[in-house]
Amino acid sequence: MKAIVVTDETAGTAGMTLVERPEPKPAINDVVVQVHASGFTSGELTWPSTWTDRVDRDRTPSIPGQELAGVVTALGYGTTGLSVGQRVFGLTDSYRGGGLAEYVAIEARNLAPLPGDVDFTVGASLPMPGLTAWQGLFEHGRLQAGQSVLVHGAAGSVGSMVTQLAREFGAYVIGTGRAVDRQKTLDFGAMEFVDLENDALKDVGGVDLVFDVIGGDIQKRSAGVIRAGGTLVTIAGPPEARPAHGLAVDFVVEADRAQLGEIVRRVRDGRLRTNIGNIATLDDAVAAFNTTERISGQTIIRVRP
Repeated sequence: MKAIVVTDETAGTAGMTLVERPEPKPAINDVVVQVHASGFTSGELTWPSTWTDRVDRDRTPSIPGQELAGVVTALGYGTTGLSVGQRVFGLTDSYRGGGLAEYVAIEARNLAPLPGDVDFTVGASLPMPGLTAWQGLFEHGRLQAGQSVLVHGAAGSVGSMVTQLAREFGAYVIGTGRAVDRQKTLDFGAMEFVDLENDALKDVGGVDLVFDVIGGDIQKRSAGVIRAGGTLVTIAGPPEARPAHGLAVDFVVEADRAQLGEIVRRVRDGRLRTNIGNIATLDDAVAAFNTTERISGQTIIRVRP
């Protein structure tokens, strides 16, 4: 099968290559999925799990691409809940082969059914940003209706999901980004926009929750605009500051079939929009991930026509 692999941790996306790899076999509780579309998170190439297994042994050449959509072609021993021929989408285990390939072996529990009226490219765009937004807001942020939320990178794939879910839940949403992102941020449902390059973040006033995807100085300054007892939720590494009398939480997204079902249900009924900036073929994937153009939204790889 064709697959994108990485072997050099220092090379970044420039070290990606398209090669032939053996088709995977399903282990116990696995399924094999014929991948129709897949997504890639740039941070994957900084994760230890991309390069070593759980006992720290080198596992390169590694296939990246944690999110995928496709069709089940084989079941491992003991696998339940899914069937051959079923359309599915979800997240791979970061310690195993990823979705930038024609086939992937994946634990069945990491997948959810993909309705027939949802395109595979849409399905592949949902797991990482959708689950990150859901878990950050509701599990770690404990968002309540009527609260205010400051969403960093609100025009990005995660930030736009956070904005939409928070609005649906009854929150007042303030989005941040570059000046060029203003209209897109407002189109996804933010009530206000803060230009991080030109506006003063401290002028936002007190918010109940900050959802941070940036880290660094922005993260530290964000703690100062949270009301006492509020929450800073981040996916950008361990927080260096925390709100007064509040919580600072960093987390790693996890696969969850029930949450994936909630997310795709909202896509089907129009409550949630995807944020796809570019679609490329597997043959063109390396070039797509190494473009010098600024892509606003996710790059999704269409593995099968």
